[in-house]
Amino acid sequence: MGAGALVLLVQILYALAALGLGLYGLHALWLTLHLLGHRQPNASPSAPSAQFPSVTVQLPVYNERHVIIRLIDACAALDYPTDRLQIQVLDDSTDETTAIIQRRVDFWLARGIDIQIIHRADRVGYKAGALADALPSAAGEFIAIFDADFEPPSDFLFNVIPHFLGDHAAQIGFVQARWGHLNRDYSVLTRCQALALDGHFVVEQSARQAAGYPFGFNGSGGVWRRACIEDPSVGGWQADTLCEDLDLSYRAQLAGWRPLFLPDLVAPAEIPPQLLAFKRQQFRWAKGSVQTLKKLGGAVLHSGWPLPARLAALFHLGNYLLHPMLLLLLLITPLLLLLGVDPFRPLAWLSVASVGPPLLYAVAQHRLSPRLWLRRWAYLPVLTLLGMGLCLNNSVAVWQGLAGLSGPFLRTPKFSVQDRADSWRGSGYALTLNPLVLGEALLALYALGSVILAVAYDQWWSIPFLLLYTAGFALMVTMDVGQALGLGRKGRRGSTLFRVVDLVKSQGR
Repeated sequence: MGAGALVLLVQILYALAALGLGLYGLHALWLTLHLLGHRQPNASPSAPSAQFPSVTVQLPVYNERHVIIRLIDACAALDYPTDRLQIQVLDDSTDETTAIIQRRVDFWLARGIDIQIIHRADRVGYKAGALADALPSAAGEFIAIFDADFEPPSDFLFNVIPHFLGDHAAQIGFVQARWGHLNRDYSVLTRCQALALDGHFVVEQSARQAAGYPFGFNGSGGVWRRACIEDPSVGGWQADTLCEDLDLSYRAQLAGWRPLFLPDLVAPAEIPPQLLAFKRQQFRWAKGSVQTLKKLGGAVLHSGWPLPARLAALFHLGNYLLHPMLLLLLLITPLLLLLGVDPFRPLAWLSVASVGPPLLYAVAQHRLSPRLWLRRWAYLPVLTLLGMGLCLNNSVAVWQGLAGLSGPFLRTPKFSVQDRADSWRGSGYALTLNPLVLGEALLALYALGSVILAVAYDQWWSIPFLLLYTAGFALMVTMDVGQALGLGRKGRRGSTLFRVVDLVKSQGR
């Protein structure tokens, strides 16, 4: 390949990545502007309790000794007719969680709560397998799902179930509530994650609903119509992706079922306080969503939905493709500099598109808390660095998803940390460093070298862009190593205290 052809090839790759990033930025801007122009308050239907149908609450858990009591107690306290409420704890645990569950279930059984344990000796199909395995024994017409890190409010079902009732609601397949945060202010990391999640729920989910576009079930904090799950044209829970929730919700909508998102109904959950846990969660979401795109992209493209809805759905399913694009831009930039090409020029037009994500997060925080929005939005620069630093982690996940590489369902560890006095470092669930941190360290050096190269070639406009990469990867490495070095240090709640507190709680209150 001649020098001219090499320059052209590199420029095309760079321009395609820049174009992709620009399109996603414009999509975020469009969603935000669309939401601002369509204020649609939640309908609040009500129904006499005598008309309320039966509900089964399913709690899929795996090794959750720190949080399982909180979850079971919150579900046992749900304000719903007891003769129409069933709770199933779907336990795949291999540690003392199983014993804790048994004691807590016995506690609530003695108080008249219909609660049962479904324990599997293996994890075939992981969460999807557990949900599919338990469905035949569920008594409810509707299925509520809460992951281990959630603490649903007592009035959750009373606020959700009426939306399914009546002939006008017969095609509603699932209702999703907005996720709240039990530990938003625990650390800078949790504040950044809360900012990102709020943007997804308050703007993205709401805007898609306002536009009539498809959107996903988020896996927890929602309720399914059982008939929808069991509809032969939907196909039930399937374990061929790591995002069984996104997969099922899109198959349901392709089959004609309708979703409903309730932005004013909050289901609080715990945010991962450890960076490695957050990265593991992101890896699973990235790989699972790309698997879903690969599985259902053709069906979406050839569906009867209007063209804008089909395009919006593809953007949604392919959202994590952003990270390989970001990584590609970094890897190509030094080569462009050496070839004498200005790498900033293809990015110049992105200035308008880049307004989309910051505006999206600002609108989300202003809608949630007009008085505190600016203080919360101020964490955007750190969130930006986290997003840049995640591009290796998530690019590997995307590659595995596209290549069809299988792998285990790696859970996100939960530690029951809600205020700054709580510590997760002494827990046996805390994650240790993985080899990917070495790649992030090398990329931080690569980005720094690119900065030096940009200075040498007088490409000053490229330097801020490259510094974001340098700082992002450096932040990943510094936080991962720093947190790993602190493992085993017993804070106010060391590993022994974790175990004692959990076992004491399990004996009753």
